[in-house]
Amino acid sequence: MESGPSEIVEQSSIAVLYTHKLGRMKRVAIFGNAGGGKSTLARELAAITGLPLYVIDKIKFRPGGSEVPHEEYLQLHSVLMSRDEWIIDGFESIKLAWERFEAADTLVHVDLPLGVHAFWVTKRLVKGLLVDSPGWPEGSPVISSSIQSYRVLWPCHTRLTPRYRSYVSKVAQHKRVFHLRSRQQLKGFLQAIKDEYAHARVSAAQPRVAVDTPQAVRR
Repeated sequence: MESGPSEIVEQSSIAVLYTHKLGRMKRVAIFGNAGGGKSTLARELAAITGLPLYVIDKIKFRPGGSEVPHEEYLQLHSVLMSRDEWIIDGFESIKLAWERFEAADTLVHVDLPLGVHAFWVTKRLVKGLLVDSPGWPEGSPVISSSIQSYRVLWPCHTRLTPRYRSYVSKVAQHKRVFHLRSRQQLKGFLQAIKDEYAHARVSAAQPRVAVDTPQAVRR
């Protein structure tokens, strides 16, 4: 089903700002407030699509939680932006986030109710006391990192989330945009992409039927 650039479409329990088909996704930016399940979503999307996954926190911070020097990080980020395929999950600054959004052909905005984000930060904290969080560098300080996540919840909700919403609405004319606002829509998004890739594999495996070209008749 195709729709106009800014029309809300209900498909497989997923509400999205959906554009016409723009080809296979190659550069995907996943973003939203803390604790929205973005890292899990990114890992599952990478498994479905085969695209390489890059997590901002794992690039910006070393194992144990020490920060990479800023200039070194900017160089790493520049190299990443030059690549043809990626899924990028995370946030470090508005400037670099918007650079990724502009370079991406697909945007996935995880925009859950604030209470859900807060609950998932807490859930990640409790789980992180037992095992390393897969979305953070190995050995990251779980408690201080979680406190920082709590601190950004409200500022992001009141200042950054409105900017995210405005941006994805504007660029839906020329990018694939998925605006996910519930847990059901997170699951629906992954299922829709899985179905899309499965259909593409089936279509690619089907033999092409040769069409006979009429021969010219000699007189």
